[in-house]
Amino acid sequence: MAARPTWHGHLKLSLVTCPVGLYTATASNAHVSFNLINPDTNNRIRMVPTDPDTGPVERSDLVKGYEVSKDEYVLFDDADFDKVKLETTHTISIDSFVDESEIDRLYWDDPFFVVPEKGVGAEAFAVIRDAMKAAGKIAIGSLVLRGRERQLALEVRGKGLVAFTLRAHDEVRDADDYFDDIPTVKADKDMVEIATRIIAQKEADFDPTQFKDRYDDALRDMIKAKQKGGKGLVEVEAPDDTNVVDLMEALRNSLKGSASGKAGAKKTAVKKPSARKSAA
Repeated sequence: MAARPTWHGHLKLSLVTCPVGLYTATASNAHVSFNLINPDTNNRIRMVPTDPDTGPVERSDLVKGYEVSKDEYVLFDDADFDKVKLETTHTISIDSFVDESEIDRLYWDDPFFVVPEKGVGAEAFAVIRDAMKAAGKIAIGSLVLRGRERQLALEVRGKGLVAFTLRAHDEVRDADDYFDDIPTVKADKDMVEIATRIIAQKEADFDPTQFKDRYDDALRDMIKAKQKGGKGLVEVEAPDDTNVVDLMEALRNSLKGSASGKAGAKKTAVKKPSARKSAA
């Protein structure tokens, strides 16, 4: 396995324990990133900590401060943080099991692959995994990750497990604080019926390979153009104007467009078998 584990320790279900590693399930380097460059020298700019009164300072001499009021800070050094550092047990202890539907999606956070270490622990891991699969439940546990205690939701995926860190209750805002001000509007029955038909026509399988970041793609094209000596002008197609005056007319036109698009897709699909036959 090329990647190194973000965390390694033990997965524990009652008296059953096995060594495992956590691997980050998402890639943060997939997006284009830039450095600040001085165009006169082509040198990369280095960020130097600077005191507005005394000038540059050594990063090692700095301490952290919590702002309690405007320009007033409570200072903390490493010794202060050591006093509240959590002792890590290097163990994911499964405390309970819940139905997936019981966990509000707002609480789901970063995903990690849970992989057993090679050796005798693989059998214990299989026991825990298969028991979870048979129960059809999500396991709830906790661990100390990067110096902070995090709650975890673990689910079976293939031969392994996926652990999602869960946001703390205080991190999730109350939706009612935002939705209560939405005016109560009784939607037109005919418009809802047309919109429902549009939804049915656009029904499709979930395909994340179709998710594209058009801005990121345009940046990559511009980078290639500049590498070849071009001016690097890349246009990103703007979305259609959604300032609708007649909502019913817009729904009807959308329904027609969806129907014609679906028919076109079917027509294209019919041509494929004949093409393979002729090739043979």
